[in-house]
Amino acid sequence: MSLCDDTLLCNFPKCRTKLSGFAWVTTCSHVFCDQHGSGEFSRSPVSCPACSSALSGKLDIVRTELSPSEEYKAMVLAGLRPDIVLDISARALAFWSYQVHQERMYQEYSLSRAESQLKQMEKVLNQQNQSRELELSAMRGEIACLKKVMEEYKRKYSEVSEKLMERNRQYQKLQGLYDSLRLRNMVVGVAERDTQPGHHDSNTGNFQVSTTMTRHPSTPVCHPGAARQASPQRSPQFLFTGPEVDSRFFSCLEADGAKSFFQFSSPARERIRPFIKKH
Repeated sequence: MSLCDDTLLCNFPKCRTKLSGFAWVTTCSHVFCDQHGSGEFSRSPVSCPACSSALSGKLDIVRTELSPSEEYKAMVLAGLRPDIVLDISARALAFWSYQVHQERMYQEYSLSRAESQLKQMEKVLNQQNQSRELELSAMRGEIACLKKVMEEYKRKYSEVSEKLMERNRQYQKLQGLYDSLRLRNMVVGVAERDTQPGHHDSNTGNFQVSTTMTRHPSTPVCHPGAARQASPQRSPQFLFTGPEVDSRFFSCLEADGAKSFFQFSSPARERIRPFIKKH
C-alpha cells in the first residue's frame, strides 16, 4: 500500500502493483492481485506466497471485489447485530493497518538498502578518486620532467643552430676567398703563358713558336742556345694582396703545382729544336 494514497499493493514479492477489480485476501492479512492469486492458490497444498503460512481452511482465502456495488454494500451487513458489525469493521481496519505498517516497513527496508548501496558506492568512488589523484600527480610529475627535458633540448638546438649559422658564414667567406684566389691564379697563368716565346696550342695539341717578338730596350738579347738552357721549372707568380692566410694557402699549393705549365715533352717541340739550332 502506498503511503500517499489509499490503494492497496499486491504483496507478491515480484509484483507490487496497485490492486483494482478483484483481489485475493488471506487470513494472514496479505492481499494479492487476481493474476498471482489465481496462479498461486490453485496449487496444492496452498500456502501464502508472502509469509509461507499454510492456508488449509475453507475461508482462509477469499476472492473479494475491491469496488463493490451499492446493492452489495447495502446487503452485506444487513441484519447483523451492531457488535458483529463493529467486530467486522474492526477486523477490516486491522487488516488495513497491517497493510500500511507492512508497506512502511518495506519502504524503510528499501531505503536502508539503498543507503547501504550508496555508502558502498561512495566508498568505491572515493577509492577510485584517490587512485586517479595519484595517477594525476604522477602524470603531472612526468609532464614537469618532460618539460624540463624539452627546454634543455630547445637550448641545445638553439646553440647548435647558432654554431651551424656561424660555420655557414665562415664557409661562405672561405668559398668566396677560394674563388677569388683561383680567379687570380688563372689570370696570372694566362698572362705568363702569353709572355712566353712559345705556348702549347690547346686546340691542335702542337707546340707553336712565335717568330715575331718585340724586345724592350732594357731586356737583354737571348740567344737560342740560352733559351734552350733556360729552365722552365718555375712556379707562377701570384699576386698576394690578402692576409697571411692567403700566403699560407698558396705555399701549400706550390708544393704540388711547382711544375710549370710548359714542362712537358711533345713531338712537335723535339722537331723544332734542331731548326732553332741551325738558325
